[in-house]
Parts: sequence; structure tokens; C-alpha cells
Amino acid sequence: MPNNKIVSREDWFQAHKAHLAREKELTRFRDRIAAERRELPWLKIRKDYVFETERGPKTLADLFGGASQLIVYHFMFGPGADYRCEGCSFLADHIDGANQHLRHHDVSLVVVARAPLAEFLPYKQRMGWKFDWVSSYASDFNFDMQVSFTDKQIAAGDTTYNFEQRARKSKDLPGTSVFYRDENGDIFLTFMSRSRGGDPLIGAYHYLDLTPKGRNETGPYHSLMDWVRLHDEYADRPEMQDACCH
Repeated sequence: MPNNKIVSREDWFQAHKAHLAREKELTRFRDRIAAERRELPWLKIRKDYVFETERGPKTLADLFGGASQLIVYHFMFGPGADYRCEGCSFLADHIDGANQHLRHHDVSLVVVARAPLAEFLPYKQRMGWKFDWVSSYASDFNFDMQVSFTDKQIAAGDTTYNFEQRARKSKDLPGTSVFYRDENGDIFLTFMSRSRGGDPLIGAYHYLDLTPKGRNETGPYHSLMDWVRLHDEYADRPEMQDACCH
């Protein structure tokens, strides 16, 4: 149990009022960072990428739909993957709710994985997700976005992720890439976030940050999120209890 001081109503009010100034400071700072993000230089995309989708092959331009802005979430799901990334799935659980609104605000949101479409569509159906999930299997898209790496790159330690080059073992990593398409049809990479840059997209974390125990995660970074499960694998689900008992 947390060991916080128990105080009078007046002391409680004054302490929380003083803390509110820090909360407002954080809000204003976050707004400044967002404004600076929008002022960053852009990179023109000069390669033609084709993706495998449930409605046939589509180019990167096609993924925009009728919007001028495109958010791509890079899901860790490589060809022949024998695991289901709990972290990516945790984030993906938050997409459909936001997407109901984004599509009405000039933003298309698409999830991309390197595995062939047939390998992850059954998982999408299992999870009940509605967002567009497409495959970059036949293109260099994931490699060019520096979220996937070849065996040769891994062997040479030539892997750049989150603007840092160092040796890595994983062939696929998560991230978000943002694109803009102008009136001429030119496409630009405007922003990318990697590693913990995905935290702001996980609403459950922000609910937890309001609570006395917070995220309640301990240990080195690689052991964080140990409590997270695929949403149909939490032990309190009736079907999981039945599975445990038979």
C-alpha cells in the first residue's frame, strides 16, 4: 500500500493546487514540443512502395485514401513469426477508438507488418480489430523506415533505430511514421517515433498514470510491461478459466 501522508481537507486542497501548476507546465511544454514537431523538415519519398491489402495491391499513395495525412504504425510481425507481440497488440487495442475520429479529420491510419497478409489476418480477426492492416512483404518499406533489418545488417551490427546505430538482434521493431501528401501527389515523411515514442498512443497507460500505484512496473526496461497480456489471454476471462480447469 502506498505510504502517502493523510492530511486535513485544507492541506490536501493546497497541496493539490500547488501541484496543478506543475501539471499545467507539463501541458504547455507538451504543446510547445508538438508545435516544434510540426516545424521539422520533411523528407520527400522518391520510391514507389506497393503493399498487399485485403482489397488487393495498393501503393503508399493509396493508403492515404482521401486524406492528406497518413499515420503508419509498424507492427512487429515478421514473416513466419511464431510470437504475437504483446506490446504492439497493447497499442493496437487503442487504434480503433481513435480511428473513428481521425478519419473525419483528414488523417488515415494504417498498420503495416512485414509478414505476408495471410499470416497476420487470422490474428487480426482473433483480436477483433477493424483498422486496415497491410503487408510490406514485397517492398523495402520497413527497411527504409529503419524498423526492419536484414540478416547481413544484424551480423555487421549495422542497424539504425530511433536515430541510433548500434548492434541489435531483432529483425523487426515497432514504431510510428507520419506522411503528408500534397496537391501534386508528392509524399513526404514528416515525422517518426520509435521505442518509447509509442507511449502517448497507449491510453491505458495514461489512465494508470492517474492512479496511486501508477504503471506499477519494476525492473530493467526489457521487463517492463510484463503484466500486459493479449486482451483475450487475461486469466479472469471465463474462457481462460475454463481452459485452466480442463
